[in-house]
Amino acid sequence: MSLKNSLHNLKEKYRGTKISPVFNAFHTFLYTPNIVSADRGSQIHDASDLKRVMNTVIIALIPCLLFGIWNAGYQHFLNDAAYNAPVPGFLDSFSTGMAWDYIWIGLKKILPLLIVSYGVGLGVEFLFAAIKGHEVEEGYLVTGMLVPLIVPIDLPLWMLAVAVAFGVVIGKEVFGGTGMNILNPALTIRAFLFFAYPTWMSGDKVWVQGAVERTNEIAAGANIDAISGETILGSLAQNHSIPYSVIDMFLGFIPGSVGETSTLLILLGALYLIFTKVGSWRIILSTFLGGIVMGLIFNFAVTSGWVDAGSKFYGLMSTPWWKHLLLGGFAFGAVYMTTDPVTASQTNKGKWIYGFLAGFIAIMIRIFNPAYPEGVMLAILLMNVFAPTIDYYIIQGNIKKRKKRIKVKTA
Repeated sequence: MSLKNSLHNLKEKYRGTKISPVFNAFHTFLYTPNIVSADRGSQIHDASDLKRVMNTVIIALIPCLLFGIWNAGYQHFLNDAAYNAPVPGFLDSFSTGMAWDYIWIGLKKILPLLIVSYGVGLGVEFLFAAIKGHEVEEGYLVTGMLVPLIVPIDLPLWMLAVAVAFGVVIGKEVFGGTGMNILNPALTIRAFLFFAYPTWMSGDKVWVQGAVERTNEIAAGANIDAISGETILGSLAQNHSIPYSVIDMFLGFIPGSVGETSTLLILLGALYLIFTKVGSWRIILSTFLGGIVMGLIFNFAVTSGWVDAGSKFYGLMSTPWWKHLLLGGFAFGAVYMTTDPVTASQTNKGKWIYGFLAGFIAIMIRIFNPAYPEGVMLAILLMNVFAPTIDYYIIQGNIKKRKKRIKVKTA
């Protein structure tokens, strides 16, 4: 008996029971449903549905995930003072065979994050589907992939499990499930982690595999070499110089969250989302424009002498505006977070305003909050809250314009 027939038989056997949505979810995820719209009047059919939209975003994220797995091992050896041999770069690592050591380290750390993210998140989704008696929604398919890409690689799995449960229940299910949430679920999970467990989400020792363990051993008195893991933003926030070239920052050979380091792969993902019409090019472009404008304002303040070199904000303020686009999670947030169709603005004009303000505020928070030199998460969550308000006033403005035109025609 085929898998399709087995799932169909289970669906029929448990039809009307509490666990019926679980079998329906597996069946519709693996196979196209054989249910079509009734022939009652005009119907517009499209090949796109929620499952295909979610799968498209996951495909766009896979290059970032694969590179992040390699980079996790690369950063581990690069920052490990106990490793005396030269650390090969990307191409050399494959020719020397060292790449498989990198990938093995990355897999050991990132696969458990993926398993916990999907296991807990989908478990909560199935539970609520059984309680409420509705079908399991595919909305968490993307969130489950996003979460491991935006958290520290050494984050304890139990913390991730607690945060995922919180994000799915409080961030989405209490509002009615997929399509009803007002905040991006992945960023809600990250925000919970940041405020509940700040020492695991910020600082110098959380972005490189093994950094936390070695730091704890040193604090306990062990005589071993240290390992550093400070991000570029952390260095700039402390007015330190950075040892990375522009090409390294663009390609992603730097420490940071698993999926946020390679701007090149993120931009390729953006092109794919725009080509498939899943991601809004207006939001992506306006988010980058907002970041550029805010960066130019701060650069102008430095060149005009309004901010001196002794200021605690000088390091990030003096950073060229274009570098801000390569650092931290700005590009990743602009492409994969602001474009969430549920929590973003829906009107075309609103998308421009929403994206611009998200990018503008992100750079502002990044510079004025040295303790947390990364404002993308907070900026996008803030704009998620204001997105309905933006759309409301744009729609009301359009209604007023139409009423004026009607009065002119009838006068």
